[in-house]
Amino acid sequence: MDILKDLKPQKVFYYFEQICRIPHGSGNIDRLSDYLAAFAKERKLVCIQDELKNVIIIKEAAPGYEKEAPIILQGHMDMVAVKKPGAAIDMEKQGLELKLDGDYVYAENTSLGGDDGIAVAYALAILDDETLKHPKLEIIITVDEEVGMDGARGIDVSMLEGKRMLNIDSEEEGILWAGCAGGARVDWEVPVTWEMKSGSICKVSIKGLSGGHSGAEIDKERGNANWLLGRLLEELQDIRGFSVAQLEGGLADNAIPREASATVVVDWEKETELTDVIKRVESELKQELQTKDTGVFIEVKDPASGSIRCLTAESVRKVSYLLFTAPNGVQAMSADVKGLVETSLNMGIIELREEAFKAHFSVRSSLESAKWVLIRRLKRLVETAGGTQGVQGDYPGWAYQVDSPFRDMAAQVYREMFAREPEVKAIHAGLECGLLSAKIPGLECISIGPDMKDIHTTEERLSISSTERMWNYVLEILKQK
Repeated sequence: MDILKDLKPQKVFYYFEQICRIPHGSGNIDRLSDYLAAFAKERKLVCIQDELKNVIIIKEAAPGYEKEAPIILQGHMDMVAVKKPGAAIDMEKQGLELKLDGDYVYAENTSLGGDDGIAVAYALAILDDETLKHPKLEIIITVDEEVGMDGARGIDVSMLEGKRMLNIDSEEEGILWAGCAGGARVDWEVPVTWEMKSGSICKVSIKGLSGGHSGAEIDKERGNANWLLGRLLEELQDIRGFSVAQLEGGLADNAIPREASATVVVDWEKETELTDVIKRVESELKQELQTKDTGVFIEVKDPASGSIRCLTAESVRKVSYLLFTAPNGVQAMSADVKGLVETSLNMGIIELREEAFKAHFSVRSSLESAKWVLIRRLKRLVETAGGTQGVQGDYPGWAYQVDSPFRDMAAQVYREMFAREPEVKAIHAGLECGLLSAKIPGLECISIGPDMKDIHTTEERLSISSTERMWNYVLEILKQK
């Protein structure tokens, strides 16, 4: 069913809907990559699909633009694929169920993937239109940006001629992003042991939080369900017979977790004390987050007596200690750029497996030294509990260029089109511009995009009107001589 067929720009939303029909969460991009390659082949465009499944498509200049310098258009094909608890959809096999709500497109019960499906849709719509005016176009669509920028890290761009790049991977109209933080994923693994224990058993869950992108929304100081669950477990440790049988939270290292849960056990006669502590902590969280994350609550499934396999006392202490003492959120603000987060981390995923407790963090900083100091701090912390740390997906920041004729041109076009001044800013979230700038000496970059809300969550929304305005803006940039 063509839900978006009446929206403008028609070709952009046509291709966006086609993309949404193809599952394309990070690590599950083969079908979309093949779709892009087939699209290029059908139109007899030069196409390079590498072993990682990155796709480069080249379109020659329109008549009258043969002497103009090429422009690179860039985005990524993977999305953060998350769904609401209990949603009956297999996001590895099924497409999204698109819906309209006024000026917004969203997906029923799941994330939308506007980040960064809209970049792919823009690129395909441009490539499929022979009436547009533009210089030679070099389209780069990478894989697995959301899990460490693996595509941008591994792609070969040596054949490209462009020295100007328009990255379409931002979520706020009117801002020309001109620099970003570097980052890495940090993985903890702590061995655990198990035993059988009898007592009062219940499942407690931190719920109702807003979540969001760990780069774009980290400055809002929203509640992190994993970190808050660690606080609750620390409080419960004082109850006799306390242990943990199950523990999980979060869906992606770069998404602020909205929910986390633990199955806990205490001595039978301590059931009332368990309930009292949970109520007190819930009251404290509601007060502390009353203006930052108003919906927080703790759900408790009715306690029941029985026996359950749970962590030994030593393992409980290690896990609770790490969850309670791990740093989280904003660590430092920039002294040079007002309002810009300099260094942060997000405890995005926690999980209790048979052999180990695991936690996964997204670490970001606009200062390379500060990033590695924080990573080393995490390493020392987990080692005190007998655990180990791995680092993957390390990517550099994208330094602001004082002199950029391409950025100046884009800013002037914006002024003329919208009769207002664009904001030129740096962003704390990671963008692929840093990695690609290292591969293409002298590359000038800006990053733009239409308005989106709550990316990386099931509340994600893409503005229809902003998508059209930014489409016209991209076309106007391409027309410049």
